[in-house]
Formats: sequence, C-alpha cells, structure tokens
Amino acid sequence: MDFYLAAVIQALCFGPLALGLFLSMKIFRIPDITSDGSYTLGAVITVLCLAKGVPLPLTCLLAMVGGALAGCCTALIHTRLRINPLLAGILVMTALYSVNLTLMGRSNIPLLGGETLFSLIHWFGYSDLNSFTIVGILLVCITIALGYLLSSDFGLAMRATGESESMIRALGVNTDRMKVFGLALANGLIALSGCLMSQFQGFTDINMGIGIVISGLGSVIIGETLISILRLTGMWGSLFLVVAGAVIFQLALAVTLAIGVDANLLKLVTALLVLLIVALPYWTGLRRQADG
Repeated sequence: MDFYLAAVIQALCFGPLALGLFLSMKIFRIPDITSDGSYTLGAVITVLCLAKGVPLPLTCLLAMVGGALAGCCTALIHTRLRINPLLAGILVMTALYSVNLTLMGRSNIPLLGGETLFSLIHWFGYSDLNSFTIVGILLVCITIALGYLLSSDFGLAMRATGESESMIRALGVNTDRMKVFGLALANGLIALSGCLMSQFQGFTDINMGIGIVISGLGSVIIGETLISILRLTGMWGSLFLVVAGAVIFQLALAVTLAIGVDANLLKLVTALLVLLIVALPYWTGLRRQADG
C-alpha cells in the first residue's frame, strides 16, 4: 500500500507538468519540447535555493519564474524569428542542459536536511499521508486558479489563439503576445513540477527531465480520453481530469514495477504505454466501423 501511495504522490507532483503540457499542446496547439529542460531547471533552482536558506515560498516562485523565462525564450524564437515551434523548443531544451549543469556544478545534488514542502504539516502520524495532503491541496489550488484564468476573457483569447489564430488576430488580439504568455505559463507550471519532484525524491539530477514530456503527454491523452467519455465541456472539469490522467498513468507504471518488470526497462514501458494510449482511439474507431 505504501508503494502505491508513493506513486500517487509522485503523480500529483507531475500534475503541474500535465497541466502545463495541456496548456501548450492542447490549448495553443504548440508541440513544446522545452519541458525537458524547464522541468530540470525548476528542480535545479529548488535545490540551490534551499541550500542557500531561501524561504520555501520564494523558492517555488523562483523555480516557476525560471521555467517561465525558458518558455518565453521558446515563444520569442518562434514568434520573432518565425522558426518552427518544435525546433525552437528543441533549441532551448538543448541550451538548458548546459545551463542546468553549469548552475549545479555537478550532475547530482542531494537535499540534505532543511525544510521542504513535504515537511510543512504534521496533521497525521503517517508521513506519506501528510505529503499527499499538502501536494493535493496545492494542486487543487493551482487547477482552480488555472480554470479561472482560462474561463476569463483573457483566457478565452488564449484558447481562441490555438483554435483559430487568423480569426482572433482579425479581432485585434496580438497572437504573438498570447503565445509568449501561454508558453511562459506552461513552462512555469512544468518547472513547479520539477520543484515538487526534487523535494519529494530528495535530490536533483541533471538527467531527471529526459523524456519527461512523454509522461506528461501520456497523462494529457488519458485526461482527454476521460473528457471524451464523460462528454465534459467545462474547463475546470477538463483540467481536473488531466490531473486524474497523471494519477492513472503513474499508477499504471507502478503496477508494471510491482509485477516484476525490470526498472531499467521503465522508459521503454513508458513509451509503449503512451503508444497504446495514443493508438486506442484509432482501434476503437476501426472496431466501430467494422460493427457498422
């Protein structure tokens, strides 16, 4: 039971990552690969700030600011230089590897003592339950705030930029500015996810962000599938189902490890699981055509 509770806590730490990718890939229709670098950047800023005694709220804020700046770089390369957004994300992600390594000074830094988000409350005698409570409350607040933003007039303009850029530009909206803000917000959330994961696992590693976009994308696809099944149209419900997708995805990986699959094969299993999730709607469509 402890193993699966830890998997759920880890999934909740990935919640901001899933929300960030949902924002960039589904709201703005931009395949942003910056996330591999901004996720690690958030973790790097966290471990360095906590080592210097920076207050925890300010540490989390600085991690988000670092990720937001990375997202701004990608957006500006795309909008100002007219470079394909996928290539722009790859360029920034590659640059961030060197930036993160330079900031760290070595490939791995442990969190030795000090206060973390997971040590703030002691409501229960079980540490994992305390961790689940604090990260759950934080994620609910983030999801509600993001839902309010996307439901506002400004948020509707953001969503319209992804749906029909030419139409919203004809209405006088600066779509380039919307993209910069959107990718900054998305990567800020992704960096916050790295911040949470760094504190949860107790260390930051330079390679912790490699392939993280696959986990986030799998969560988003599961969330979209749930949205389609339940036929939800509200933004808050959609965002919470994306978070639920992150939980389901991580639990699926936890079950894979529990049945004895080698941990060295976890990345392969992750890729195959995402492939299965992506292909499932196609197979379902073929079956419906055959039945029709």
